[in-house]
Amino acid sequence: MQNGLKISLSILLLISVLDWPYGYYQFLRFFASLGFSVLAYQAFKDDENYKLILYLSLALLFQPFLKVALGRELWNALDVFIALMLLLSIYRNNLKLKNKKT
Repeated sequence: MQNGLKISLSILLLISVLDWPYGYYQFLRFFASLGFSVLAYQAFKDDENYKLILYLSLALLFQPFLKVALGRELWNALDVFIALMLLLSIYRNNLKLKNKKT
């Protein structure tokens, strides 16, 4: 489930650099806040405190109720960076699993 959520978040974040109606960005903030909250809960269950803090911070950054005004260019850079880090975390987790099997 975690990988699917991370891939979904990454896709939504990457395509957010395109010119979309304002409603898309509202949806993105809501979905990202919810998704990062789920990832934070999983990190809490797995006792991974640094991930818990990271995902909670991202959930707060993307929360849809009080907009964080960073400017379009900074938001785009942040969205791409976060998407790439999510994809990198999937790759690293898969490497760990592969190394455990051998």
